[in-house]
Amino acid sequence: MSKRLIKIMLLTLLFIYIFFGLLLYVFQDKLLYHPTPNLKTNYDSMVLHENGADVYIHVLNSGHKNAILYFGGNAESMAKSSDYIAQQFPEFTCYLMDYRGYGSSTGKPTQKDIFSDALVLYDKVKKKHEHISIGGRSLGTGVAIYVASKREVSRLALITPYDSIENVAQGRYMMYPVSLLLRDSYNSVKYVPNIKAKTFIVLAENDTIVPRKYSNSLIDSFKNKELEVDIVQDRGHNDISDDKRYYKIMQDFIGKGQ
Repeated sequence: MSKRLIKIMLLTLLFIYIFFGLLLYVFQDKLLYHPTPNLKTNYDSMVLHENGADVYIHVLNSGHKNAILYFGGNAESMAKSSDYIAQQFPEFTCYLMDYRGYGSSTGKPTQKDIFSDALVLYDKVKKKHEHISIGGRSLGTGVAIYVASKREVSRLALITPYDSIENVAQGRYMMYPVSLLLRDSYNSVKYVPNIKAKTFIVLAENDTIVPRKYSNSLIDSFKNKELEVDIVQDRGHNDISDDKRYYKIMQDFIGKGQ
């Protein structure tokens, strides 16, 4: 094989590497965020007017002294989840936030804005309730952990969590320097030292979206804090909530926060 041909092959491989790296950078938001459609529900709602966006919150079971703030996954529809969550936690007022660009909310989802919106939501509802518990699923665990590190929380429930989106992405795109490309890292481990709430982590035995090592890394970061961990058998990342046991263990944990 001639030197010229080898040079052409190497330049071609370099071009392909750079091209796909640029695609990852340009389209990273589409890979991380999957906005859900605007669906109507029979529940009350509240709106946060923050930094140029209208952020809608689904309010379930209004009027209770204790509340749950729930932050969903990157493709989870809060409207679709409303009925089931309302039924499973009838003694709590539940607040489900549509991230910017999701459901009825306007704007574009970013880590900075979602974190800010979540704190504003907490501060508004705290005035109405005696105790607040927080739940987060998948992407939403990063939001839940951030809020729990900044505010007083009774119980913190994390479903299929990660140590950081950066680590999960690096494991998926090993050839690229993800830390240099990624805008929203959701570095949950960074905030764990400031969490004082009793915490419950629920894992799916067959989770391939967030491999176990990234969840275990988060678990290890809690060290001597009050932490419970449970694994739902024979379930994956997306169908964990289809298991009857899932809501039972969540009810048992959150219910202690009353």
